Amino acid sequence: MSSSFDLHVQTTISPHNGQAYHVETYPVFSDLDRTLESAAQSQKGWIKTTLDERIAKGRKFIENFSALANREAPVTYDHGPLGRHNLAEELCNQMGRPTDQCWGEFRGFLQRATYMVDVAESCLSDITFSDNQPGFNRSIKRVPLGVIFVIAPWNYPYLVMINSVLPALIAGNAVILKPSPQTPLTAVRFKEALNNAGFPTDLIQVVHLSPPLTRYVVQHKLVDFVVFTGSVAGGKAIETAAVAADGFKGVGLELGGKDPAYVRADADMQDAVIQLVDGAMYNAGQSCCAVERIYVHESVYDNFVDEYVNETKKLILGDPTHKQTTIGPVISIASAERIRQQVSSAVQTGAKALIPENLYPNAEPGTAFVVPQVLVDVNHTMDVMKEETFGPIIGIQKVSSDAEAIELMNDSEYGLTASIWTKSFDDFSALADQVQAGTIFLNRCDSLDPALAWTGIKNSGRGVSLSKFGYDQLTRAKSINMRINTA
Repeated sequence: MSSSFDLHVQTTISPHNGQAYHVETYPVFSDLDRTLESAAQSQKGWIKTTLDERIAKGRKFIENFSALANREAPVTYDHGPLGRHNLAEELCNQMGRPTDQCWGEFRGFLQRATYMVDVAESCLSDITFSDNQPGFNRSIKRVPLGVIFVIAPWNYPYLVMINSVLPALIAGNAVILKPSPQTPLTAVRFKEALNNAGFPTDLIQVVHLSPPLTRYVVQHKLVDFVVFTGSVAGGKAIETAAVAADGFKGVGLELGGKDPAYVRADADMQDAVIQLVDGAMYNAGQSCCAVERIYVHESVYDNFVDEYVNETKKLILGDPTHKQTTIGPVISIASAERIRQQVSSAVQTGAKALIPENLYPNAEPGTAFVVPQVLVDVNHTMDVMKEETFGPIIGIQKVSSDAEAIELMNDSEYGLTASIWTKSFDDFSALADQVQAGTIFLNRCDSLDPALAWTGIKNSGRGVSLSKFGYDQLTRAKSINMRINTA
């Protein structure tokens, strides 16, 4: 139960019921050539507009999308025999997150969009100098790259698309947007709102592609930069394709994570438990910055584990279209089987599973439903503590000191986010400097602030989105050095 494709057709399968939800037909190579040519041509006109005009269209887009995602009076779309669905219901049926929780993604989407529009002028305006010598003038411009190919994931499609698509357009680029086969309609709705706000139709193009067609676009001469969010294997494939293309094509990569949390003896235990259950289990654990491993000081370990298990047992696993459901299926049967295998392997090598499987009878083999599981007696010889799970599974390991916790937190091929739970700001500051990750949280986790740079190290990727630095990846510096007086 996941999206499926052949050489011509892509079918999106709803994870919770195995039914086909949406079908797209793939283009042929000549169609893609025309799409890229029209985007490149549109960009040549778009770059002639002023920054103020582009920012104004960005604000109009935010207004339009706010109306689409208005929970009290949402716009709905016709899905034939399946009925009419609003944006949240569409997203739920495509990737399996409970409908009520999908509204939260739209709030985050609009928050990020608003911030990136608000800082656009300061990020993209010319830099001038007050210390020019007489007869000379200097400036630095931020100019667009041209055509940017954005490859979006299925787990948080709207949140990830907004990180690059809107900033790229405001910076003067054209965008070719490829959504995941699992969430194709998210890009369609995004484009509709952009076009309705005045962004030219050909400037933002949505394409549904097979892997060979994706590689073709990555290597196309008209594509100037590629933004990819997904797995490490997927990122390597994209980078390999880009390197094999003519010239030197830039690639931004936001990849996986195995994000750790460290609960110190002085942490607010009740708050840490609630936040870390949510950080590990929300969206069925399918987040690049989900908490996937927790290290707890030995003096509070037993109490923390007991409370964590009790909180986890409150989760209601079920049909994501039902209001009472708090955790839905993972994205596919294949993903569920891989997650179950990781848990089974850990148990076979000494780990203990603390959530009885009979609490969740619907989490049967052959379905995409997975028991939200808590594992103890784990160590770093087990995949569950080293390899990305991308599911509702957490390993909790006892540590005796800050030094041991930091060593284990850094013992990973990933480096996206990490969190430290303590009441001491001074201790946090000292420890944060030692943790190898793009973002370090104090007493929170699995949360993005659009004013902060979103970036990873190691196998979590490279490049930056969001914050004032988010525009740097989508533009280049152009220096202007003028000798005005030649007399």
